[in-house]
Amino acid sequence: MITQIPLVYYLALAAALFCVGSFGALARRNAIAVLMGIELMLNAVNINLVAFWRYGAADPVVNQAGIVFALFVITLAAAEAAVGLALIIAIYRSRDTVNIEEIDLLKW
Repeated sequence: MITQIPLVYYLALAAALFCVGSFGALARRNAIAVLMGIELMLNAVNINLVAFWRYGAADPVVNQAGIVFALFVITLAAAEAAVGLALIIAIYRSRDTVNIEEIDLLKW
C-alpha cells in the first residue's frame, strides 16, 4: 500500500524555500545572487501550485490548472533569467562591477 505525503510537508518545504530566496534577494549586494534568490522564490511558488493542484482537484487528470500555471511560472523564470543576466553582463561591461550599490546608471 502506497501512502501519500501530506500537503503540509509540501507547503513547509515551499515556505522554507521562499524564505531562503527572499533572504537571498534582499540581503545580497551581488546582482547575480539577487537573481538566484528570485529564482528560488519562483521555484517555491511552483511547488505550491503543483501541490495544490494534486491535492485540491477532485480529478487531477481533468483539472490541469495548477500544471498550466506552473508551466507559465517556469517560462517566466526562464525569461527573467535570460533578460536579467543580459542586463548584468551589459552593466558589468560598462561599469566593471555587479555590486548593486555601485550601479547608478540613472543618476546624472
